[in-house]
Amino acid sequence: MTRPPGVSSIVPSGRLSRLMRMGQMASGVAGNMLLAGARELAQGKRPKISDLLLTPANALKITQQLAQMRGAAMKVGQLISMDAGDLLPPEMAAILARLRSDAHAMPPRQVHAVLTANWGGKWQQRFEPFSFTPIAAASIGQVHRAKTLDGRDLAIKIQYPGVRKSISSDVNNVATLLRLSGLLPSTLDIAPLLLEAKRQLRQEADYQAEGAHLQRFADLLADSPEFVVPQLHVDLTTTHVLAMSFVGGVPIESMTEAPQAERDRIVRLLVRLLFRELFEFGLMQTDPNFANYRYDPLTGQLILLDFGATRAFAPAFGAAYRQLMVAALAGDRAAMKQAAMEIGYFDEDVLPTHQTAVLDMMQMALEPLRQAGEFNFGHTDLVQRLREAGVALGLERDFWHIPPIDTLFLHRKLGGLYLLAARLKARVNVCQLTQPFLAAPARSKAIP
Repeated sequence: MTRPPGVSSIVPSGRLSRLMRMGQMASGVAGNMLLAGARELAQGKRPKISDLLLTPANALKITQQLAQMRGAAMKVGQLISMDAGDLLPPEMAAILARLRSDAHAMPPRQVHAVLTANWGGKWQQRFEPFSFTPIAAASIGQVHRAKTLDGRDLAIKIQYPGVRKSISSDVNNVATLLRLSGLLPSTLDIAPLLLEAKRQLRQEADYQAEGAHLQRFADLLADSPEFVVPQLHVDLTTTHVLAMSFVGGVPIESMTEAPQAERDRIVRLLVRLLFRELFEFGLMQTDPNFANYRYDPLTGQLILLDFGATRAFAPAFGAAYRQLMVAALAGDRAAMKQAAMEIGYFDEDVLPTHQTAVLDMMQMALEPLRQAGEFNFGHTDLVQRLREAGVALGLERDFWHIPPIDTLFLHRKLGGLYLLAARLKARVNVCQLTQPFLAAPARSKAIP
């Protein structure tokens, strides 16, 4: 979820109204191109079509429309800004990144209509005065705080109307528009991401499924009092409405001025949680948004929110990553290659130079594990080096192989954790944290 929204607007729910929004977006982009071209000609220049398309004005036009449409249209923009931002001009990446924080809210009458459709006409009789002002809004839904007459303090996540029905068409339309407008380079193959985006969005749009993931994580972390997972309230949860206990805390990124020891502890907890998700649970919350974590300075507990992007991993997936990490720590390139092939990063048909490049990136990514003692996330250019290596490899025309989708979601989670650790300038002995998981041959809390 994002910060509390400052703008509200009706969510277009019908296919025709959403298609019209796409048309308005395309018209706006074309209009900006004509104005920019006229200015270039007036200055005696011969404008290039690509330069006219790749302008901040066009990116701003697109982000404004996607923020109003919400749903899958906005989600695709978010995914592109996070997963392909490094292949875009800096101005484009910065403006598209606004989609991770700028979401319009539904007006009260639309909120009332959604709740009436899900809870019945007399739903307000179950609550003390219901606050129609959301405390957070994002691409799929928005959150309201509410108190029931029986004393429960709840966070109610309400899905925007029409989201589920519009997923496939939204994803296709936004991808086509961005491709044709030049906002995505022709060398970037996002087809696998788009297919997975549709699948994931359908899952995220099922709040009963998210509620099940919420409850599952609460059970898995019952032995870890350092974490807080909101309590699911089944009686008020439907496919389009998710009811859970309200939890407080402060934004995780606000802890930048906390004592060094406290910042280090926060990142240690999250690193260990990631290893438990991969090697022990076989279940991972893959959304790296900082807003999905909060922190209670009084109790020292980490609060975990938003389990819509939860993904299950097969036992063989975790086992292969364990093999990869053990081999990397031992400096055994042959064993690393074997593990990478088992995961699906490449096969024998991939050029040896590209295989070497992938293995080099893996060793680079595992630097925190390979360093004895504390790794200083606040004084490293690791993320930048990984991005540069990834972009260089991705632009190789002969390197056509796309790794399994599971790895992409794991990378997103790892990348988000790296960025948070860097933001907090944490110093963590990652190698020490890893050892118990690399020694364990099997999960102890695998999902049923």
